[in-house]
Amino acid sequence: MPETRHFAEDLDLLKDRLLWMGGLVQKRVADGVNALVAGDTSKLHELIDSDDVLNKLQLEIDDTCFKLLALQQPVASDLRLIVSAIKISADLERVGDLAINIAEAAEPYLTYRPVKALIDLPRMGEIAQQMLASALEAFLTNNATAAKSVLAADDRLDALKEQVFRELLTYMLGNPETVPPAVELIFISRHLERIGDHATNIAEDVIFITEARDVRHSRRK
Repeated sequence: MPETRHFAEDLDLLKDRLLWMGGLVQKRVADGVNALVAGDTSKLHELIDSDDVLNKLQLEIDDTCFKLLALQQPVASDLRLIVSAIKISADLERVGDLAINIAEAAEPYLTYRPVKALIDLPRMGEIAQQMLASALEAFLTNNATAAKSVLAADDRLDALKEQVFRELLTYMLGNPETVPPAVELIFISRHLERIGDHATNIAEDVIFITEARDVRHSRRK
């Protein structure tokens, strides 16, 4: 039936917009971490001023979802997909905000003498980016197994954040001059850890879509 065909096309377009938004978000996270490591203040400024596109995309996706809910009255997996799309767009928009937060913390950090070699934070950035990429790929392919691998990666990211905090705390206790830059690095580690949390949210939504099972609270510490 034409209505069914058009509805399927609308769902495909919705997924395409979410994946486009996800690609933009992943690039922003990478840009923030790379600019920190490279000491590229101009790239940090560019990232800080780039929030409008993601905000507009979120509103566009939400509007599409609300119209599909009102006009098509979907059921079962289609209904779960549309409801989850609203949540995923919110998670992606928040990750974009966190990328800006990273840039806002990196900017003052670069005005200080380095506290230590930046090794763990770029590693956290890599894990967070991979979690996002895997969660979005699982969403695209309806792959609950891939989504569950994202949940496991979140524990590694949390452990790295704790390691960064303990190491920076040691520096701060040994030399008060390191306190301001170390605090900025702690903020950045926290932002990266939160990005992993949002990737985990997306993965949990994929499990909800594919298995009709809500795992949000069953695995939380």
